[in-house]
Amino acid sequence: MTLSPVATSAVNSQETGEVFLTLLTIAHSLLPSPLYFVNDYNDCTSNGKLFLACPFTLTLPGTSVDAPPTATLTIDNTDEEIVKTIRGLTSPPYITISIVLASQPDVVEMTFSNLRLQTVDYDVHQVKGTLTYYNVLSEPWPGDTVTPSNHPGLF
Repeated sequence: MTLSPVATSAVNSQETGEVFLTLLTIAHSLLPSPLYFVNDYNDCTSNGKLFLACPFTLTLPGTSVDAPPTATLTIDNTDEEIVKTIRGLTSPPYITISIVLASQPDVVEMTFSNLRLQTVDYDVHQVKGTLTYYNVLSEPWPGDTVTPSNHPGLF
């Protein structure tokens, strides 16, 4: 993925006034509409969607070859609606993380989509969960067994 010229200049400059924002989208079939959050003190409108200011921390995955990559998302539990919403879901929600510049919020610099929020723990201070991609390594292989009933042309 290539960055916009403004983002490339900001990354390569020794000093810059540009601010990178992390946008978080939480979607689930049981939610009436996706939830939108921005890791900033001010709300942000990006591509026609209002992202509400909410402090959260995202720990990116390591590079271990022994396990699939996982990230950690920690959201401040300042509003009990977050916990009530997560308790009401019957399956893990889908998470999309987008990076934009505050000066041009409609230009998405980078996106990580189709993440699933797994193993959610919460207390009075924070809601913490693990973000994972679908683990293709858990699929049976080979996916099909060659038998006379399902491949009659081979026998």
